[in-house]
Amino acid sequence: MEKVIRIVKKGSDDSNLDYWLSLNYSERMQELEKIRLEVNQRLYGDYKGFQRVFKVVKRKRG
Repeated sequence: MEKVIRIVKKGSDDSNLDYWLSLNYSERMQELEKIRLEVNQRLYGDYKGFQRVFKVVKRKRG
């Protein structure tokens, strides 16, 4: 497949919108999950999971 570059004015290219509208709900969610994983990989590397921060608070009873 040959790569093609097109230069268009901002807002005048509807192919991206057409692509997303052509997908059903399930396909959109799958594609969004792929994008989310790719962004997380770029930002955080191989670390997976949520960062957890704990704060211990001691209270006086009385």
